[in-house]
Amino acid sequence: MEARLEKLELLFMEQEQTLEALSRQIYLQQQDIRTALLEIERLNDKLKSLTPSAVGSQADETPPPHY
Repeated sequence: MEARLEKLELLFMEQEQTLEALSRQIYLQQQDIRTALLEIERLNDKLKSLTPSAVGSQADETPPPHY
């Protein structure tokens, strides 16, 4: 009986360690996901600001031929 109890305690400790390791890994992955989402948002904003408009700037326009 004592040996079975000892075996169960060891199994419980191993499972507890495994759960701790998995929990840590999930936390780290969540941090990576947050960082990636912020980077995607930043790049989307940058891309929107780089999109050319349908109307060109006055500096890029060539003068009409009658000048």
